[in-house]
Amino acid sequence: MANASTRALSFPARFQSNHSINLFQMKLSQFRFDLPLNLIAQHPTKKREESRLMVVHRDTGNIENKTFRDIMEYFDDKDVFVVNNTKVFPARMYGRKEKTGAKIEVFLLRELNKANKLWDVIVDPARKIRVGNKLYFGENDELVAEVIDNTTSRGRTIRFLWENSEEEFRQILEIMGETPLPKYIKRKPEEEDKERYQTVYAKYEGAVAAPTAGLHFSKELIKRLEIQGIRFAEVTLHTGLGTFRPIEVEDLSKHKMDAEYYRIDETACAIVNKARETNRRICSIGTTTMRAMETSYTAQKLLKPSEGWTNHFIHPPYNFNIADALVTNFHLPKTSLLIMACAFAGYDLMMEAYKKAIKDKYRFFSYGDAMLII
Repeated sequence: MANASTRALSFPARFQSNHSINLFQMKLSQFRFDLPLNLIAQHPTKKREESRLMVVHRDTGNIENKTFRDIMEYFDDKDVFVVNNTKVFPARMYGRKEKTGAKIEVFLLRELNKANKLWDVIVDPARKIRVGNKLYFGENDELVAEVIDNTTSRGRTIRFLWENSEEEFRQILEIMGETPLPKYIKRKPEEEDKERYQTVYAKYEGAVAAPTAGLHFSKELIKRLEIQGIRFAEVTLHTGLGTFRPIEVEDLSKHKMDAEYYRIDETACAIVNKARETNRRICSIGTTTMRAMETSYTAQKLLKPSEGWTNHFIHPPYNFNIADALVTNFHLPKTSLLIMACAFAGYDLMMEAYKKAIKDKYRFFSYGDAMLII
């Protein structure tokens, strides 16, 4: 059996033949490929903009190898980059169960009720955690929570038993929690991750996973882009774990995305819509940004202000309404992220790009390299 880190490539059948795929019948198995595990980045690059950048041209099928800071070469004055300004909070906590003292991981998903300190969480190991159990956090049990409901096999609703101020509660969550690196990053979070698993423009706390396409932008690169005339528009989508969850149904039309909170304000719409009306390019920085925009557009294909919850799942065939360029990372097989990239670039071209990425040893996943699809 081949070692996991040197596993042979195995692409879908379409990739090994000259027959075209009927996009209306695309199945999950067509988004399978064997990814050598040593290509999953375990640390970020030394500097954000020093990540590699693969540029995929949809009109010609040409694929270029660049560095992320070269993104400036592909955009002009008054083009627009739309970014997701969500902020990751330290969502992974470790506590112990009352009486037995068993160690429990509690992953905070979202706050359900601020006044009552109710949270939607995932617990591990779940079989040990039942309604009524108390969980203790900190060396001196500074924080206590009570399990009040089962939501899924691993999901629970918990209430933190906290009587001090909201500000102090947030401070203790910051202390007790750790950066929620994805499980494919096989190491404990380090001090560096507090900064690097966060975009430089993060503003509104609520994500449990970083909008990773934005991790490649440094403040210096943003300043250079602005001097070049690029405008930035901000939307918010609080990325949840469901974004990265592998899909488990072969028929893509039957997959249900987890709902995530999003908000698009009038300022962002004004910037984006002016670009559309003057035929400037609009580049979505990340799939979460794209999903937010594709949730809220008018019949004239203009971005409209709105907020709420979206479970929009974009898969081929799909006609995009706002952006005409996309920056995204290299994703894991059979994920909604890869499937959206295929919908945007075209299946054949995207799988060709992924085959090249593996051959050229691009770094995959959250701390990996970037792709620009234009």
